[in-house]
Amino acid sequence: MANEDYLEAIYRIMEAQGSFDGVRSVDVAEQLDVSKASVNKAVSTLKEAGYVTQSHYGRVQLTDQGRAYAAHVWRCHRMLRSFLENDLGVDHETADVEACRMEHALSLETQSKWLAYLEGQGITVEG
Repeated sequence: MANEDYLEAIYRIMEAQGSFDGVRSVDVAEQLDVSKASVNKAVSTLKEAGYVTQSHYGRVQLTDQGRAYAAHVWRCHRMLRSFLENDLGVDHETADVEACRMEHALSLETQSKWLAYLEGQGITVEG
């Protein structure tokens, strides 16, 4: 679950920067409100899993596999948040927190099916 948060944060930072050349660990720490040491530990785990690369204390970059997985997690988060806000009337902050919890609790297969269902209902993804 936490590793998905780190992947998603890396992806979101890169997307906001308009560049997928990598991010600084300190930017990830700030986005997630965690210590840089926590980011370094997570990056080590993500490197072992093949999701990111990093030269010695360099910028963290997503591998193709990491980028695809992070994009899916972020898409799922946005879709769930949109559903909670627009269809159920949940306030934005609560919807954002709960969408994060929901995305981690569901299998990739269930996420994909739910995303397809929501898209079929015309629920759009907002940033």
